[in-house]
Amino acid sequence: MRSLYGDYAGPLYAVKRTADGAVKDISPATPGGYADSAAQDAFCGGGACVIWMIYDQTKRQNHLSIAPRKDGAHHIRDKPCNATRDRLTVGGHPVYAAYFEGGMGYRADNTSGVAVHDEAETMYMVTSGVHYNSRCCFDYGNAETNNLDDGAGTMEAIYFGNDTGGLDHGGAGKGPWIMADMENALWGADVVQSNETLINHTFVTAMVKGDVSTNGPPAKPEPYRPGVGFSGGNVAPCGRLDTTGSSPPCARAVPRATNPAYPNLTLRQCTLFL
Repeated sequence: MRSLYGDYAGPLYAVKRTADGAVKDISPATPGGYADSAAQDAFCGGGACVIWMIYDQTKRQNHLSIAPRKDGAHHIRDKPCNATRDRLTVGGHPVYAAYFEGGMGYRADNTSGVAVHDEAETMYMVTSGVHYNSRCCFDYGNAETNNLDDGAGTMEAIYFGNDTGGLDHGGAGKGPWIMADMENALWGADVVQSNETLINHTFVTAMVKGDVSTNGPPAKPEPYRPGVGFSGGNVAPCGRLDTTGSSPPCARAVPRATNPAYPNLTLRQCTLFL
């Protein structure tokens, strides 16, 4: 983990020591830099630690805590990630990633400044290109604040994986692909039988752009077409995201798509990572 702003010096995430329940905030080693993994190592002391909180680096304070249980949709509380499971070196700096395995997730239901209803929004995540699943869903994005499945069009989140079948549409080959989870379906393009190229890289930058519907809110419930764009690619040595495949060593990305046929978005200002 690292700062998203050049002068940010606040906490990036908190770790909890399993042995005694103590919690410590982990901040950048220098303002605007990478997480101070040495401070985490000293605190955890070689013992078990979990990621207890992921902090919003803006003034909005939309911090992600462990996702709660909810009758009818999610019967048990999610588990936190192992804080030392995935140690990486980024730009010469040792850091830890949030390594998600089964039943792990974080959520913020009371948020500020997050898109609601059919408001436009853009989201992105940097994720492992080799650690993913074939089930629904590994998501980062915007969903229901009641932690329930409120039907098609009630969330908008990035999915990365190779889930297919039913309403999970996928792309060419065996995947993985970047898709948009819009509740009860994963969309990889604006058609059911899409052909976007699979992604085969160690790290992936995934983006979803949610536009305002060109049709406007319907007078009564009926399908219409909110605008959603997709792009993605390798976190490449050249330092930019190539979406055309024309200039190695940057990777070719998922082709851009817009307007999947799906009901009106009714977002409710929740941020999730699970």
